[in-house]
Amino acid sequence: MASPSADQVTDLLQAWGNGDPSALEKLTPLVYNELHRLARAYMNREQPGHVLQTTALVNEAFLRLVNCKDSNWQNRSHFFGIAAQLMRQILVDFARARRSMKRGGTALRLELEDAIPVEADWDVDLIALDDALQSLLALDSRKSQIVELRFFGGLSVEETADVLKLSPRTVAREWSLARAWLHRELNRRN
Repeated sequence: MASPSADQVTDLLQAWGNGDPSALEKLTPLVYNELHRLARAYMNREQPGHVLQTTALVNEAFLRLVNCKDSNWQNRSHFFGIAAQLMRQILVDFARARRSMKRGGTALRLELEDAIPVEADWDVDLIALDDALQSLLALDSRKSQIVELRFFGGLSVEETADVLKLSPRTVAREWSLARAWLHRELNRRN
């Protein structure tokens, strides 16, 4: 099956947002593989033996997307950016639940791609990363959004710029600054 065009996905998202139920039926098979790819990328960063399966992560995220009230999807990048945020939150919630278990549940660890850290083998606690992103959000919400879209959403600099209505140069600069800030913050917390 050929990959759907960004315009085709955007048109269906907007039709769905405008209340067309048939648009969701047409959209689902077009976005499912990309959602699965995103989830697989997340799960590949988790420790081996993680009890949450890729398909479960996709299904949970998709259910939350479908249940978004008053969704005003701007375009394909916006949709996948929101999907990435939801997947991140699902994994963070799962990690928090595991950590709070009575029988020694420990935090899940996430190995970040070398896109964020200075060192390629940087290994970080997912909950610590979420806490650091919350701190970054308080300091600079735009940089926090860029990290979510680039790292968690897997969006390119150009796609991120499109979602945030910024120039690609601004996104690249702020991405670089956010990576350095997160690296310093996570090292400080360890």
